[in-house]
Amino acid sequence: MSDLKSQFEAAVNYVQTVEGDSFKPSNDLKLEMYGLFKQGSTGDVQGKRPGMTNFIARAKYDAWAKLKGQSNDQAMQSYIDKIEGLKKHA
Repeated sequence: MSDLKSQFEAAVNYVQTVEGDSFKPSNDLKLEMYGLFKQGSTGDVQGKRPGMTNFIARAKYDAWAKLKGQSNDQAMQSYIDKIEGLKKHA
C-alpha cells in the first residue's frame, strides 16, 4: 500500500472516530470532504444526478461532481491536507 493511501485511510479513520467539540465541521465543509473522499476512493462521479426533492443526495452528488477529472492522488492529498489543517485548529 502506498504511503499516500495509508495517510488517506488514517485521515478517513480520524474523521470517523473523532468525538466531541474538537471536530464540528460546517455543512459546506462536510460536502467538500465528502467530494474529496469519493473522488479519492472511487474516481469520477457515477450515476445520475438525484432529483430536486432529494436535497441531501443531490448536494453530495454535486460536491463530488465538482471534482470530476481530478486524479485520485490529488483528491486524497487534498483530503489529508484539509484534515491536518483542521487538527491544528482543534
